[in-house]
Amino acid sequence: MDIQEFIIDNTNINCRVDVFLSKAFEDKSRSYIQKLINEGNVKINDRNKKSNYKLKLNDKVIVEIPQPQKLIVQPENIPIKIVYEDSDLIVVNKPQGLVVHPAPGNYTGTLVNALLYHCDDLSGINGVIRPGIVHRIDKDTSGILVVAKNDNSHMKLAEQLKEHSMKREYIALVEGVIKTEIGTIDTLIGRHLKDRIKMAVVKNGKRAVTHYEVLKRFEKNTLVKCILETGRTHQIRVHMAYIGHALVGDPIYGFKKQKFKLNGQMLHAKKLGFIHPSTGKYIEFESELPNYYIDVLNKLSSC
Repeated sequence: MDIQEFIIDNTNINCRVDVFLSKAFEDKSRSYIQKLINEGNVKINDRNKKSNYKLKLNDKVIVEIPQPQKLIVQPENIPIKIVYEDSDLIVVNKPQGLVVHPAPGNYTGTLVNALLYHCDDLSGINGVIRPGIVHRIDKDTSGILVVAKNDNSHMKLAEQLKEHSMKREYIALVEGVIKTEIGTIDTLIGRHLKDRIKMAVVKNGKRAVTHYEVLKRFEKNTLVKCILETGRTHQIRVHMAYIGHALVGDPIYGFKKQKFKLNGQMLHAKKLGFIHPSTGKYIEFESELPNYYIDVLNKLSSC
């Protein structure tokens, strides 16, 4: 238990206690501070107060920060398709419906659990719940991703992502007919201003660039190839919805009424290419479209 004590001086009179503590503990979020207050870990003059309490001169604030619980992610015998593996990395063809890594409240049934069962030498750069994870694809997006087996390969792969030199090519089925053959969507993407679950094109977001090319047009849909220049959360899903062509089956950014019985968006990470962290040679991997995806395309072709 870490205990911190503060005596309020003239500079912090009338400041909310949660705001004051958020500034005092720069590595803690305001929501975390409010949780401490609500759970009785913050006392002002030996009494519990609410988060909106306005501090007074000479108030004594005592904060008790509990020791973090040790997280243990257990190996699980979950079948995974390994496309390539060596002493530095693993390339996996992730199926739709499989979450990449554990998150608070959900520490089982993920790709990481499966990888820990397969091998015990994943990189530790991303901590306990994301060992080896260099980049992610959404739960309901299928396809290729690379996992690092040691810290050196992790850093070199992450650097390629940062420099936008890693090749990432996706196949997406979208609503509506795209008229242009090729295009580039260059916007800023950040958290949605009203719905915090969603991402959106916003003024204060981070730059996101997606290049697309039409592969096939159907009566009311278009099959496109999307190449990521950047890798923001939900980037392709947000960008295609932004230009009026949401992904078929997308439960967040797509149409409410779906013509097919799908478990998520029609998005497949088809191709991944990068410089191998040890050999320095360019390698590239490709995965075929899953059966459910091919079935939908066949139905559209027969219409």
